[in-house]
Amino acid sequence: MTLYTRFRKQLDAALDALVAAGTLPEGLARGAVTVEPPRDPAHGDLATNAAMVLAKPAATNPRALAEAIAEQLRLIDEVAKVDVAGPGFINLRLVPNIWSDELRTIAEEGGDYGRSDAGAGVSVNIEYVSANPTGPMHMGHCRGAVVGDALADLLEFAGNTVTREYYVNDAGGQVDTLARSAHLRYREALGEDIGEIPEGLYPGDYLIPVGTLLAETYGDRFVAAPEADWLAEFRTRTVAAMMDMIRADLALLGIRHDVFASEAELQAAGKPDDAEAWLRARDLVYDGVLEAPKGETPDDWEPVELPLFRSTRFGDDQDRPIKKSNGSWTYFGADLAYHYQKAQSSDELIDIWGADHAGTVKRIKAAVAALTEEKTRFDVKLVQMVRLLRAGEPIKMSKRSGNFVTLADVVGEVGKDVVRFTMLTRKADAQMDFDFAKVVEASRDNPVWYVQYAHARIASLHRKIAELGIALTAPDLSRLVEDELAVVRLAAQFPRIVEAAAAAREPHRIAFYLGDLAAAFHALWNVGNDDPARRMIVAADPMLTSTRLFMADQIGQVIRNGLALMGVEAAEELN
Repeated sequence: MTLYTRFRKQLDAALDALVAAGTLPEGLARGAVTVEPPRDPAHGDLATNAAMVLAKPAATNPRALAEAIAEQLRLIDEVAKVDVAGPGFINLRLVPNIWSDELRTIAEEGGDYGRSDAGAGVSVNIEYVSANPTGPMHMGHCRGAVVGDALADLLEFAGNTVTREYYVNDAGGQVDTLARSAHLRYREALGEDIGEIPEGLYPGDYLIPVGTLLAETYGDRFVAAPEADWLAEFRTRTVAAMMDMIRADLALLGIRHDVFASEAELQAAGKPDDAEAWLRARDLVYDGVLEAPKGETPDDWEPVELPLFRSTRFGDDQDRPIKKSNGSWTYFGADLAYHYQKAQSSDELIDIWGADHAGTVKRIKAAVAALTEEKTRFDVKLVQMVRLLRAGEPIKMSKRSGNFVTLADVVGEVGKDVVRFTMLTRKADAQMDFDFAKVVEASRDNPVWYVQYAHARIASLHRKIAELGIALTAPDLSRLVEDELAVVRLAAQFPRIVEAAAAAREPHRIAFYLGDLAAAFHALWNVGNDDPARRMIVAADPMLTSTRLFMADQIGQVIRNGLALMGVEAAEELN
């Protein structure tokens, strides 16, 4: 239970007492009541909006209600002072040993500090990456991969049961193109001069090893054979090779998936037919004709009867076809069935998509609402593309031309931890620049370096103490002064930040918080540059040194825990 959760329970007890006394009516909704740090630390350690939220439904004056709540809160042993501010805000100052106790809690819980049961074991399926299996991972896939993986870690830490899923789009026309491209490389491997790669095929060199493997497997059997003889076989083998490559690329970022769901297998198993039958039985699919697209004249438009999903019943702009005129499934029809399949084994679904898929959000949300009878929570997190720069100059990418920056190249140049941390330094739907020079810069302006530097400074204390031969003692936490306790108070917010970030499905909040914690610790460290008595290590006072080391170690523990949620290892030293 976090410090803030504990005081929320004590606040609830205070409100219950006012209900029992007749000051408050029974049955008031308390969902909007919060206990959190005040915006200005000078106002206290905790603040609550209880009076402001409850006064109107209780038909009472918020200031008067705040005074009544404050009287109840003053009875709590851990509360040193309660003030009512403005129209009814309540600020609490806690007794100093609260923060000493929290430091000990961090020490005792270690890597589990901040772990929560708020998720109550609710199962969540997170689908992320799901890049078409037509080549290696490039930086266009990187941000969504990191956001999805960090979100999975965050939700697990917050008490959810998480399934990490990758949807393999291996049933569309792009995989036929991939197979034809591999056939060309197969012929090349057998000695044929294939010349320039024809327009429309994948030209990347990454298909050369695939062609070699196919040549070793089949010899010249399919060199002159008609496409119908080899297309399906080459498609299966090439997709498998691409997925092996993709898994290896993702492993460079420490990213794994529990499930790889195949679109081709989904269709072969008749899942779209099952979904259509389920929807038709509830009058949610009907045979109808779409309106002509905007700008089309009657001469340009031939109406065709298609099976349409009643998407408009669930907030979409229009009903959507689930099959094409030739009877094959539309992408939406297959995707609808895929989400139906996922919902069978999870309480909640989350999709991490590129921002270019924004136009399909409404229809998929409508489909999930229909197929789960609006019982399954479904979130789509849109992730903006990353603009690659080198010393401020843009780097252009074109996957079709075979000229693109691979994820492996980037990880090889700057490292996994730099890539992962950087991808979480902005909200997922905000634009991002990734400058190869900036992300490795030893500067306060580089949040990756700044947080790691805080942890490395803490680690250096142990080496320095050993060099000086200082005999450590039991810490006396009563010797911590106000600015030191301020950093402890910030560290104690970590469990609350975890729960809030998990509830909002926003892993970037962990990065923001770590930046604030690192800045506070650096500021405290720098005080010692002007006043030797305020340094972390005071050789003439082993107990004070032990006390400050204990405090610093717990700040370091919180930084490690936060970095772990981002999939980043904490640095012991920086070059």
